[in-house]
Amino acid sequence: MPFATTHTVALNGAVGHLVDVQADVSSGQVATVLVGRPDSALNESRDRCRMAIINSRYDWPSTRRTTILLSPADLPKRGTHYDLAIAVAVLGATGVVPTGSLAGVLFIGELTLSGGLRSVPGVLPMVMAAAGRGIRHVVVPEPQVREASMVPGVDVLGMRSLAQVVAELRDEPVPDAPPVAEMSGSRLLSWRGDQRREETDLADLVGMEDARFAVEVAAAGGHHLLLSGPKGSGKTSIAERIPGVLPDLTREESLELTAVHSLAGALDPAEGMLTRPPFSAPHHDASTTSLVGGGTGGVRPGEISRAHCGVLLLDEFPLFRADVINALRQPLESGDISIARAEESVVLPARSIVVLAANPCPCGNFHPDARASRCTCTEVRRRDYRRKVTGPITDRIDITRHLSVATPTARRDPLAVQEPTAAVRARVEAARARQADRYAEQTWRLNGHAPGPALARTWPMSPEATRLVDDWLWSGKLTRRGVTRVHRLAWTVADLAEVERPGTAEAEVALRLRTGQPLLAATVRRAG
Repeated sequence: MPFATTHTVALNGAVGHLVDVQADVSSGQVATVLVGRPDSALNESRDRCRMAIINSRYDWPSTRRTTILLSPADLPKRGTHYDLAIAVAVLGATGVVPTGSLAGVLFIGELTLSGGLRSVPGVLPMVMAAAGRGIRHVVVPEPQVREASMVPGVDVLGMRSLAQVVAELRDEPVPDAPPVAEMSGSRLLSWRGDQRREETDLADLVGMEDARFAVEVAAAGGHHLLLSGPKGSGKTSIAERIPGVLPDLTREESLELTAVHSLAGALDPAEGMLTRPPFSAPHHDASTTSLVGGGTGGVRPGEISRAHCGVLLLDEFPLFRADVINALRQPLESGDISIARAEESVVLPARSIVVLAANPCPCGNFHPDARASRCTCTEVRRRDYRRKVTGPITDRIDITRHLSVATPTARRDPLAVQEPTAAVRARVEAARARQADRYAEQTWRLNGHAPGPALARTWPMSPEATRLVDDWLWSGKLTRRGVTRVHRLAWTVADLAEVERPGTAEAEVALRLRTGQPLLAATVRRAG
């Protein structure tokens, strides 16, 4: 029977749907019909596949009617990665490829007119989705074998051309073919920022013990952080050192993050699976789409998703557009981002540590002490500038720290704490291990992700600490959301101090971290 079925995957954000590519070659009006809600790029695959088959020295059914169905037919389909599955299905329907060899095999790849294969974005989430549906054999472009092999239990075959794929399916000697070019979207200048951050260390920051402790708490519990202060106070410097404090990603986190980068087309084939927390610092002129995701056609992850399990620094935060700032409300609260379009609704992970850095005024020289202030801004400009870092956004930030420029005396202090990043990371890893044991049966991993009702019900603070926080609530110093975030912070402080349950001391530290009050010197020294 002139009919064959192959398999590939349709991506809906980070979710993959197994697609059956069915080809039927029969008598009737001569035409090639592609159905199943393809987009314009996919519609063009008819011509790409026809020329790829002809130039690979096989026959295209040009005297018969060829119908290609992408099933399920009601699912929108986008992209060029369907080419290989379509071409193989047509060759199966014409008898060139034995249909029995197509069962349980996933085909991913774009075809050139000469029959060569090209790399495509999103291979990892495609293979993950197929593996979940029982697929155990995958054919991908040769440069993406390493990416597809990250999914356990899947046999991956890397090919260079359609002719090689056909020979493999027919159990014939595989012919030689030119190498496949890597993704054209691979990063070119990643070495500049990454190398500079690898060379930084917390020991370089002198006279910033308060901020260093806040960073340690944020890293240990996955808490969001607001750093404010005049220019030159070290806001960016300390934010850039947070990824070094974070431990290596777990296997699950690595797979999630690598899948997001693959979906965005930003995965460097030479890197393999990402094992270190990422760092992203978009410019303040960034659009909403670039930050939270979206775009025309298929939805692509934004910077907040590409920083999943890492750090997202929004430097000069008041200069971001109002729509960008408002778009941060959902990911700051829930750890994911929902993008709705006319034909699709996509949920992408966004569980990063968000660091907001802001100057006190547009010129960056304002100081509360009028004698020390060199600010040239009017009060109206200062008020408008600060308005963006108040209200719903700051209520979703766990830790607030106000930095000041270190004095020459503090910089030369021989007794100042100069702990290296490695020492702080060891404490962070120990605190996260305690959280992993505590939340072993839960869906979340860190204190900063724990739901407020679950904490209050199963992991409450001591009665004295609870009364202290309630007093702050009823006096108007905290909101209901603020109470939950103080509770989370108190648990992180307790984990760092190896205390079984947050008490009054931990609650007081959490309240100071939350409200921006200076920490007690004894607390900072104990942390160091």
